[in-house]
Amino acid sequence: MTQPTAAPSLLGVWAHPDDESLLAGGVLAQHAAAGARTAVVTATWTADTHRALELADALKVLGAGPPRLLGYADARNPASAPGGAMRLVDAPLDEAVGRLVAHIRELQPDIVLGHDATGQLTGHPDHKRAHQITLLAVEAASLPHLYPDAGEPWQPSALYAATHSESGVGRLGPLLQSVGKTVLAVPDAYVTTTIDVSPWAAAKWEAICAHRSEVARPRPLPGLLARLPEPERNEIISTEQFTRLTLSPAPGAPHELIA
Repeated sequence: MTQPTAAPSLLGVWAHPDDESLLAGGVLAQHAAAGARTAVVTATWTADTHRALELADALKVLGAGPPRLLGYADARNPASAPGGAMRLVDAPLDEAVGRLVAHIRELQPDIVLGHDATGQLTGHPDHKRAHQITLLAVEAASLPHLYPDAGEPWQPSALYAATHSESGVGRLGPLLQSVGKTVLAVPDAYVTTTIDVSPWAAAKWEAICAHRSEVARPRPLPGLLARLPEPERNEIISTEQFTRLTLSPAPGAPHELIA
């Protein structure tokens, strides 16, 4: 994913508005600048909320198109769905996967980005549920007998989970712990890809700041970052880590399982 020459298209799948900017804003801006198609699907907060409007502003900065919302409620915030939509964590798995499959087939991304299995440092239940839905949808999107009404089958070439390694958490760990949040970093060996996004850090920070309601609050990460000195903040946001999750069958050994 570093400095793409063929500008592979990206689809990010995230639980909440602001996850796209915090976890992959640099990579999204990088690929958009290289001429790639980029898009973001957000699982929670509905179109009639202020955070959906903030998301639209952030995606404009990143060059990632208009918001695409699965239409579920945040597990911890009833205001995320004024119309009474079901929480993401309570939604039937088959339904949620089908909604995401439709976006994958429509957009036909080369690469899908999403949350890791731990729930992104703090273990948020929406993050973990979004990870599960993304894993299933990426596989299902290529199978014609699954969700036949969701469009023509499409198989992305790669799936990456955004993550944070134990050695790479750096200042971010103490920052989250200062407001009582858990830090669930992964072993270094789990990380396959570490990207220096410092050339796009300004765009990434502008996108984070577009989530104005989160910047104004004391505990969410955008608000914590906004109160840091600029050099310290840039150090935190200028690196993005991912784990590549294999989609294609391993070459060779067609008649046996290999490790």
